[in-house]
Amino acid sequence: MRDPLFRMALVLGLLSAVGPFAIDMYLPALPEVARDLGTSEAAAANTLTSYFIVFGIAQMIYGPMADAIGRKRPMIIGVVIFIVATVLASRAPSMGWLIAARGLQGLGAATLMVVPRAVIRDMATGPEAAKMMAAIMIVISISPMLAPLTGSLVMQWGGWREIFAVLAVAAVISLSLIVFVLPETLDPARRRKVRIEQMLSGAKRLLTDRRFMGLTMIGGFGMSSFFVFLSTASFVYTSQYGLTETGFSLAFAVNAIGFFTASQFAGRLAASYGMERVISLAITGFTAMALLLTMIIWAGFDALPVVIAGLFMANACLGLVMPTTMVMSLDPHPDIAGLASSIGGTLQMLTGGAMIAIVAPFMDNTSATMVPAIALCGVLAWSVAAATLPRLRIWAS
Repeated sequence: MRDPLFRMALVLGLLSAVGPFAIDMYLPALPEVARDLGTSEAAAANTLTSYFIVFGIAQMIYGPMADAIGRKRPMIIGVVIFIVATVLASRAPSMGWLIAARGLQGLGAATLMVVPRAVIRDMATGPEAAKMMAAIMIVISISPMLAPLTGSLVMQWGGWREIFAVLAVAAVISLSLIVFVLPETLDPARRRKVRIEQMLSGAKRLLTDRRFMGLTMIGGFGMSSFFVFLSTASFVYTSQYGLTETGFSLAFAVNAIGFFTASQFAGRLAASYGMERVISLAITGFTAMALLLTMIIWAGFDALPVVIAGLFMANACLGLVMPTTMVMSLDPHPDIAGLASSIGGTLQMLTGGAMIAIVAPFMDNTSATMVPAIALCGVLAWSVAAATLPRLRIWAS
């Protein structure tokens, strides 16, 4: 990849990491939030659900906006909203207040999920775009490795409210990057005014595109597995395995290394073997590994090293799936890249939120329920791939 593209990918990665950091840095604080605000662990987990749902829906706003007024201004608007919401969250006197503030955070952070994808589509396509996406994944993947640990360190210095103070500072830095470093990549001649009829026409085109929907939902169910892990891991690791907040952060970081390492090979493998083959093999590997780990745990071998090792290998497969499906879903739609990115992101986030709600009643803060829920997401992702990707459909028939 040419150096200018790599530098752009690095900037986009830093911006895209703000949203994941707002999730991962907060995870070690969930038990303390529940105690401090006098509520249940399930209610504390709702602060994640509100973030995910609003984050997903808001992407429908920023995509068309980015196609109409360019890429920079929607990001500026979103980050300002995020900063305001973060300040409100730090002052939350009740769980209801915190849930609402987290939802507002999701409204702001959504711009940093949608618009960077459209920027990539402005600059590159195919394997080169996959390499850019993988480079962004380098930065994003630092979040699961460093954010929980940072959160636990902040809590030792202050408390869960101070975590939001640190997030506010990070958001201000991101705003500076957008204003002073990020160039505008959408030429004014290619901008499209926001017209409802055009949005509906574009949405119909995308929602009836079997390949777009298939790739989106493969990524959606893959992402859902991670959301399920996010909503349960802090309770499982601290309750079942007795880890401290710092211990949980380190264990959580190990699980991210597989995803991070594998994602760096996505572009090269796509160029050598084809993106569809990479997705087919990787989603099969992820599902098989999650099912195998479920059987091992149900057989009584539910030691922490076993869980961490199994999730490490499963996430390595997922690291090949996510950047490749993102690129493939946008490639055929350069004229509505912003809308395609927003619809795809919305569907994926809503799928993740729905999966959390579906499995939540069955969770008992043990790996015996967490890992099967992750495996269920894998089975659903593989089923969509078998139905929509010709190569995998042949294997499955």
